[in-house]
Amino acid sequence: MNSFSPTEDTIAAIATAVSPGQGSIAVIRISGSSAIEITQNIVHIPGMHDWATHKVLYGHVTETNQKIYIDEVLILIMKGPRSFTGEDVVEIHCHGGIIAVQRILERILDMPSVRRAEPGEFSQRAVLNGRISLTQAESISELVAARSRKAAELAIKGIEGNIQTTMLLIRNRLIEELTEIEARLDFEEDLPILDETQVKNKIIAIQKDLNELIDNAKRGSWVRSGLKVALTGKPNVGKSSLLNRLSKQEKAIVTDLPGTTRDLLESEIVLEGIPITFIDTAGLRETTNIIEKIGISRTKKTLFQADLIILIFDYSNGWNSQDESILKQLPLNIPLLIVGNKSDLKNNQSFEKVPKYILEKENLVIISAKTGNGEDDLINYLLKICGSDQMHGFDIALNERQLDLAKSTLESLENINKVFDEKLPWDFWTIDLRQAINYLGELTGEDLTESLLDNIFSKFCIGK
Repeated sequence: MNSFSPTEDTIAAIATAVSPGQGSIAVIRISGSSAIEITQNIVHIPGMHDWATHKVLYGHVTETNQKIYIDEVLILIMKGPRSFTGEDVVEIHCHGGIIAVQRILERILDMPSVRRAEPGEFSQRAVLNGRISLTQAESISELVAARSRKAAELAIKGIEGNIQTTMLLIRNRLIEELTEIEARLDFEEDLPILDETQVKNKIIAIQKDLNELIDNAKRGSWVRSGLKVALTGKPNVGKSSLLNRLSKQEKAIVTDLPGTTRDLLESEIVLEGIPITFIDTAGLRETTNIIEKIGISRTKKTLFQADLIILIFDYSNGWNSQDESILKQLPLNIPLLIVGNKSDLKNNQSFEKVPKYILEKENLVIISAKTGNGEDDLINYLLKICGSDQMHGFDIALNERQLDLAKSTLESLENINKVFDEKLPWDFWTIDLRQAINYLGELTGEDLTESLLDNIFSKFCIGK
């Protein structure tokens, strides 16, 4: 497949999720110069019909002999350039499930002038034909994968062009500065002297805007991918009870026996638009039980992969050496919340059993997983960690690819600070400016390469 320039191939794929007994309808998408001709050859529509653009026809997909019906369908016709890909597109809406959908796709692929679409190839053609920008295509994929309302809202903003517009404005500002500098290099005697400090201040302003976008990207990543929160602590402190309380489901078995949880249990909730996955881990302790040892090994691995760790201890019995030992085993580079559970069982000495240095920690919450007392405090802390108070008002969230390029752009601009400080000639300014402009061109799709397109669209689902 030539993925860099539009091909003459006609492509087809199932554009909706299919599974047995699920989905009342399914959609098969065909795009290319032969899309309409192929559809006409596989359907039976009584009478005379005009296959004009943006019309819906009713008929049946038939077997090769044109006598046996495969399914009853609706046919949507969209002639290029007024289609998603910019080419002639036909969508066949059939009954859902698996068998009818697969049989219709097989019937289409039996035609000599069509092939199965590669992942993301419809979107790729839309970009190459100028129907949408590269960042808009990526936002479409993110909308399909959205796990929360906020993630969907950010994706829609991207589809509307917010990312593209913002990054192009920054790129154009850099191009203006580069143009001014190169003009002085070519026509120094005919133009007024350029103020180096003024140029530097403009570049610093652009750096500030990029830094803000980079900071927002981290919160955007949490919105899209969610936050992984690992629950840890010694056995029987209420990790499973807390998981059940937060998820509002009986996800984990709860008993008075220590070591009940032998494997990782996950449960997801959405707080303020952020998907949070809680992982109930095996209690950390010395044990001779082989299965429990495996669970503890997995626990330790999970702790180093989490975005936040919640260390739970039994508040009714106080903090002891075992809790202290677990605390010392936790990774230092991952945010930590300490939760004193079983506050409903506390006695008069409970408060005295917790060391002062623990009680004075800002990251301490006292809760009862049984009664729910203190649950709001725990949730508020989680929202604070997620930065939910900063979620309102920002409508641009760069994805991982875009973020890497934004960081590279920033690094190039920071190199100019060194050039300025060392009083180097204008020629040295242009080197890093050009590099920064190239990075932003790759981000927006202004500077496309075959490998770039292959890498991006290979991660899309088939049919999109």
